[in-house]
Amino acid sequence: MTATYDDAGLLVQLLRLDAAMGLGEAMSAVYNPSFDSEAASMDDPNVRKILFFGEAVGALVKHNVLDLSLIRDVYWFDGLWSKVSAHALAARAEENEPSLYENFEALVAKKSS
Repeated sequence: MTATYDDAGLLVQLLRLDAAMGLGEAMSAVYNPSFDSEAASMDDPNVRKILFFGEAVGALVKHNVLDLSLIRDVYWFDGLWSKVSAHALAARAEENEPSLYENFEALVAKKSS
């Protein structure tokens, strides 16, 4: 799939959502050397923001609404997933719901063409 002007418009909307929810600050927090992904609270607001955003973007890519290559040019989802995957997997186990955050995980597993 080649990115379209519709993809670009959706990307701008995602950038606005990113700013409105403070995703930049959340990313700074999890990339800080003092952040311990194994020890962070399950209620950590930074982790929750990243999981929400990654899941939303993953769903858009899954349904071919958003071009994978375009979104990967802007966000490093592989790096984000490595910081929050322990929380996603723990939430799946706790809720006994294997679909929790599956779109985020699939986004990371997909390779751009």
